[in-house]
Amino acid sequence: MNAFDADFHIHVGRALGKPVKIAAGASLTLDNLLHHAAYVKGLDVVTVIDGVCDNVLVEVERLVSDGLLTPVAGGGLLFEDRLLVLLGAEVELSGPLGGAAHFGCWFPDVERAKDFNQWLKTVQKNTQLSSQRAYTDATALAAQTHERDGLFIVHHAFTPFKGMLGNCVRRVGDFLDIHEVDALELGLSSDSAMADRLSELSELTFVTNSDAHGVNNIAREYNRVRMQDLNFTEVASALHRKAGRGIEANFGLHPQQGKYYRTRCRVCDELVAENEACRCATDKHHVYGVKDRLDDISDLVEPSHPSHRPPYIHHVPLRDIPGVGPSAYRKLLEAYGTELAMRARRTNLLWWTWLAIASGA
Repeated sequence: MNAFDADFHIHVGRALGKPVKIAAGASLTLDNLLHHAAYVKGLDVVTVIDGVCDNVLVEVERLVSDGLLTPVAGGGLLFEDRLLVLLGAEVELSGPLGGAAHFGCWFPDVERAKDFNQWLKTVQKNTQLSSQRAYTDATALAAQTHERDGLFIVHHAFTPFKGMLGNCVRRVGDFLDIHEVDALELGLSSDSAMADRLSELSELTFVTNSDAHGVNNIAREYNRVRMQDLNFTEVASALHRKAGRGIEANFGLHPQQGKYYRTRCRVCDELVAENEACRCATDKHHVYGVKDRLDDISDLVEPSHPSHRPPYIHHVPLRDIPGVGPSAYRKLLEAYGTELAMRARRTNLLWWTWLAIASGA
């Protein structure tokens, strides 16, 4: 078996010069995404989660025609012989009791991604844009994904905006049959210790992804995946923990780094303690924090990790380390090649960080 690093949730800001993910940066084009993921971050696998959007599909087919993306036996596309690219969609659904949730649908090849795009046109108003509301239910969405041999993922499950358990329901079973889910994405502001306080999640594989809206945020959270080869079938086997495949480790931010960790007021940014009002003297603008929400809905006081749960390794993104400015960052890349190569050499990285701080870079 081999170990590969994967970020399964990266957005596209623009394609064919037009917006795709409205909240993403204009520089996050498909070309920039692939190059940055492979040559700057050092990833082995990415899911382009807007790969099913109209204009992104056109650009994907152009890269295939130009020989920069090559179909792989077993599914997926290989970028310049070094990065496995999966095509996905992020789809928004209305919650049964209010709110809305995002789900990821990943596909093994361009043909099935295009076929899913055609189905989406029957339930979405604008398939050119990312993360659009689909007028269907979760069971139908999962079925349409699986009919095309795809993988169905709960996205950023606990976040207060568009997180199924963060703002819609208290249990996965209140939204859909949990057996329809291939994996659950923890999202920023949470980790496996927090999520494993919900006993119903014990059989699910957890993934940690960047949900990047800009190139610099790619791989701020990622997964080390144990597989034999780089292809879609191997990824599916890893999510289902089959034949020795699996997630070896989740790498993510400390939950406290996430902007939604605790309940805050969006206007005055004041932390709202239990039964206390912020300086605005109203709860109208309060955003329910991930920790506080999990304290409310968890059925376990302490986390109960199943035997298959891999370690969750907290890390600080390189650009967030004090003293690592543009000059020091360039020197680090020149010395190590990619960000993930630096993380694998922690002792030397600490020395470089000290050098950067000492030099004022």
